[in-house]
Amino acid sequence: MAETKRIIVAVTGASGAIFADCLVSGLAGAGVEVHLIVSDAGALVVGHELGRSPEELWRDKVTAVYDPADFTAPAASGSAGFVGMAVVPCTVGTLGAIARGISANLIHRAADVMLKERKKLLLAVRETPFNRVHMENMLAVNDAGAIICPPLLAFYHRPVDLRDAADHFAGRVASLMEIDVAGMPQWGFKPENP
Repeated sequence: MAETKRIIVAVTGASGAIFADCLVSGLAGAGVEVHLIVSDAGALVVGHELGRSPEELWRDKVTAVYDPADFTAPAASGSAGFVGMAVVPCTVGTLGAIARGISANLIHRAADVMLKERKKLLLAVRETPFNRVHMENMLAVNDAGAIICPPLLAFYHRPVDLRDAADHFAGRVASLMEIDVAGMPQWGFKPENP
């Protein structure tokens, strides 16, 4: 029997809480053990954008929730057995801290652990427009082994609403983490009028 995958999902204070909600729901539905870290600003944005607290949204979908100030949490250690981490959405401040090896909170530290252990780290950087510092930080974390995956929506699967589009993005994130999420449309373009 296959071992259950353990993934860290971190939510920071950038706009795009719907992407985190879709990712947590998709991973939980795929049988993944989700370990959650939500920054204080992330909790504010989740409440503002989704109208519910992270606890209300995800209490039945996550295995554990860690305080971002708790450096004794399992996410702070490379021996904890996580296969990867996704920061969705990821502020450019979080990106900058990760790029420079600054561990000011558990999200930064857990990301640093993923890089040092050569495990999957995906950053859904949410900002527009990007300035040169943002782009240099993205290049730095890319060179360190992270995957930069801004939450850009695809339309070839003809989403019926914003949630459908966000689910597609979350499915793409899961796929990059080597996790299959049910219902994820696969590319198969067929012109209607050849």
